[in-house]
Amino acid sequence: MPAQPVHPEGNTVPPMPERNPKALRAAIQQHAPKLLVDFDRHWRRDIADAYDLAPVPAFLARWWGEFALARDPKTEARVHSLEDEAAQERDYTRAKALIEEAGRIRREAAKAEPGQ
Repeated sequence: MPAQPVHPEGNTVPPMPERNPKALRAAIQQHAPKLLVDFDRHWRRDIADAYDLAPVPAFLARWWGEFALARDPKTEARVHSLEDEAAQERDYTRAKALIEEAGRIRREAAKAEPGQ
């Protein structure tokens, strides 16, 4: 397993859990509890009583990416800063570039594999 990133403050980024809803929920509860209410609400609304499990992969992909970003406060702050800056930007080209950069960082974070 690769070493976890260490920030200058000495904090390490927690590893990604196993790729299943139960493990992901436990990781969110432990390392990113601010996401838990929305995770549970989304689960109850779209998955818990479903007779069709087709939405599960999309649910897992969305929350995998959310946790991958939230587990690293420095990266999460950077993404939110870019999004906030884009919302205030008057120049469309610049705003688009800021949003694209935030999206690129989100997609890169979501590529994390279990244990990374």
